[in-house]
Amino acid sequence: MSELSDASREKIIAYCDKYPNKQAVTLPALHIVQHERRCVSAKAMEEIAEILDLAPSQIHDTASFYGFFRDENRPLGKKRVWVCRSLPCMLRGGEKLLAELAEKWNLHPGETTADGEVTLEIAECLGACDGAPCILIEDELHERVSADDVDKLARGDA
Repeated sequence: MSELSDASREKIIAYCDKYPNKQAVTLPALHIVQHERRCVSAKAMEEIAEILDLAPSQIHDTASFYGFFRDENRPLGKKRVWVCRSLPCMLRGGEKLLAELAEKWNLHPGETTADGEVTLEIAECLGACDGAPCILIEDELHERVSADDVDKLARGDA
């Protein structure tokens, strides 16, 4: 049975025409799979390798180089929350925000809540210094946030 959905396969194949070679599609392919499945399993890496005519080890090397790809043993929660730790964010409460969220959700950065809802991550810079402290929930930037704001946004209560 295939690990990749037909939709994921089609998206990966569509990227092949947009890049100079199939190896260059490795990162977009990993993102597509992780977005859909919340992790990239070893089986999914094999299937990506097959689509891109690469060795599975090449896909694994790329996935393991970047810290934001998760394997089947550490899948992402339904929402991924990145807390910025750049100097402007730190000066305007980013470290406190990170600590409050970790305490509220009973986890450490890099972990997922027990209910599987939220994964807390650290970002070195989100590029929104004027809106410090800021966070990224999935692909959506939020500025000047408090821990209560983040909790509501991450859990869909906002």
